Amino acid sequence: RALLISTYDLGRQPFGLASPAAWLRREGVEVACVDVSKSRLTDEEIAHATLVAFYLPMHTATRLAVPLIERVQRVNPAARVCCYGLYAALNSEWLRARGVHHVLGAEYEEALTALALGRSEITNQSQITNQSITSQSQITHHKSQIPRLSLISPDRSGLPPLARYASLEMPDGSRRVVGATDATRGCKHLCRHCPVVPVYQGQFRVVPVDVVVEDVRAQVAAGAQHISFGDPDFFNGPSHARRVVERLAAVVAGVTYDVTIKIEHLLRHADLLPLLADTGCLFVTSAVESIDDEVLRKLAKGHTRDDFIRALDLCRAADLTLSPTFIPFTPWTTIDGYVELLETIAHHGLVEHVAPIQLAIRLLVTAGSPLLDLPDIRRVLQPFGGASLTWPWRHEDGRVDRLHAAVMDVVGVGIGASRGATFQAVRDVACDAAGRVRATPRPARNHSPTAHTTRGGGPNRATVPYLNEPWYC
Repeated sequence: RALLISTYDLGRQPFGLASPAAWLRREGVEVACVDVSKSRLTDEEIAHATLVAFYLPMHTATRLAVPLIERVQRVNPAARVCCYGLYAALNSEWLRARGVHHVLGAEYEEALTALALGRSEITNQSQITNQSITSQSQITHHKSQIPRLSLISPDRSGLPPLARYASLEMPDGSRRVVGATDATRGCKHLCRHCPVVPVYQGQFRVVPVDVVVEDVRAQVAAGAQHISFGDPDFFNGPSHARRVVERLAAVVAGVTYDVTIKIEHLLRHADLLPLLADTGCLFVTSAVESIDDEVLRKLAKGHTRDDFIRALDLCRAADLTLSPTFIPFTPWTTIDGYVELLETIAHHGLVEHVAPIQLAIRLLVTAGSPLLDLPDIRRVLQPFGGASLTWPWRHEDGRVDRLHAAVMDVVGVGIGASRGATFQAVRDVACDAAGRVRATPRPARNHSPTAHTTRGGGPNRATVPYLNEPWYC
């Protein structure tokens, strides 16, 4: 009897419960799925399980799981406790020290099934330590450890209905019910700050087109009007991406979607952007992270500031909204550089494209992060924090940390305000910190083709399509 638990997955119905549930039920395992972000976990459910498995795809999910793991151990000490997903692997040592019996990392379905059935061939016991895997030779050596699974269609029965999850805000004021799936997993790139890198080590796996289409078809039947692809990079396999969107356009015509794509892939595969627009893609999220070329180099992002602007122009030419995400606070951030980021966002008409929390994101240094190889990172680190599950750091210029705290305050009290109003409040705080005269809002060039104003002339809260769950860590 398996109990699969998700604590948080960006406001989406968790693929990380639905996929292993299908594998387990196929083998006759009794499965209960509980998404505690939407449903209450009862002591009866815990007591009934022989295996309790926590899905940990992100940092927030892992921190939220800790008190639940302790509760499971109190209520049902005989149960085997397992954690699986990216952040399970990253925090393997820490989790085991707290009594977690099994930790599964990349491509976990087969190993989780073997564990539930009591088989001995559990090979996916991923463990990432604070020694990072960064050299090409190390990555090549470890590639054979990532399983290649024959994935099957997820089983979403028992999960809360899609209407209870994040929705899509449209420029006309309407909302759409959102489903979510993956077309690929892992990533072939080695960005230093990315949690995918220590786990997948430069590899990615495609989900068969038929599996993707069947999952989307089932979610559309359950009410989904828009699909959010959770792939770290939808263009890791551009030919696969083409097949997926063409099939979906034929099978579920009229259903829109969004994807995440690296800046360098937007440039390299610019010929595919019109296809995305034609098949219903409403916006593309891209982890721009910074407009400082030196910071981009340290993060090993593979693009420059100019590349970002070119990708923005290409998306606009294809009638696609580009939604950039940023890590504005790093050990290399300067106050003037932060102001320049804000001015760049405003100048290029991106204020409404950027979720306010993106103006306050601080670089996370996790266990096993390749960032630990950088001397200027190690210089500012404090001891690893069990409460935060990160290596905390302090900026050498204390004014930058104070600015970060001030921006967080603005973003926190601005929940419910328009993106434009929150952006202006953040810009005022940044100008004050830099000793500059506060900037006067002015019309920006190159507005998105979907941008509009209300009848009274003021900006509507949703001038571009976006998901109303804006957290990314």
